[in-house]
Amino acid sequence: MARPESARIKAKKGLDSDSPKRRGPHRQIQPTTVLGRADNNRWILQQVWDSVWPSLSESQSPEDVNKALENAGAYEQQFVPWAAAILGVLNEKRFPKRKKARINFIADSLAGIPNVSPRRSRDICVEERARKKRAHQIVRYEFYIVCSCGRKGHSVKHACPKCGAKILFPPHLGTVFV
Repeated sequence: MARPESARIKAKKGLDSDSPKRRGPHRQIQPTTVLGRADNNRWILQQVWDSVWPSLSESQSPEDVNKALENAGAYEQQFVPWAAAILGVLNEKRFPKRKKARINFIADSLAGIPNVSPRRSRDICVEERARKKRAHQIVRYEFYIVCSCGRKGHSVKHACPKCGAKILFPPHLGTVFV
């Protein structure tokens, strides 16, 4: 049976070629930018929290939020454009109860606005902090040994796998965790 014409047409690019395009929706903002803004917002909110929070907690409209932010002093203009978003964050179901958690929640929520939603902004911050935490860590290190029992090869738990002789580390190297 002959193959249909559409099946005989060759693809212009192979499936395994490197393509500059990536799958899924295009990024609206770089994750590192969101994390940088979140850290900046955290620092600012820690500075002005005691003067802003009492009136911010009672806010019912974006105008009330703007009035509360007037107590922020020099940092007022940082948050005024996002008054409606701040009100939405304050009214979220899972808004924290403790001071530091509230500061972090608001700061992370506002970091991605206007490009992403407050929820997605918090998710981006969590992902980036986790990525930074696990970057550049030594996962495993090995020693190649020549033991007096005649074994040559890699050590197992810093000892000879044949006779169990431990590797003696110089005292100036400190404690080695096994």
